[in-house]
Amino acid sequence: MPIYEYKCNQCGNIFEQLVFSRDGVETYGCPSCGDNDTCKLMSSFCCGSSDSSLQGSAGPASSCSTSSGGFS
Repeated sequence: MPIYEYKCNQCGNIFEQLVFSRDGVETYGCPSCGDNDTCKLMSSFCCGSSDSSLQGSAGPASSCSTSSGGFS
């Protein structure tokens, strides 16, 4: 039962949805505005780092390259 992120194309709200494989539903309604015009997002993830200021962040500031303290 994976959790997917969706974005509402009407109001821009980003929300998570627990998806059961037996549902057979591809899109889910936005919990903010109720619109069904949503799209599934590509989830980001966090990479390990020896720099304590980067731990727990997922985005442009973190990096998986070895030059910034990633895995070696």
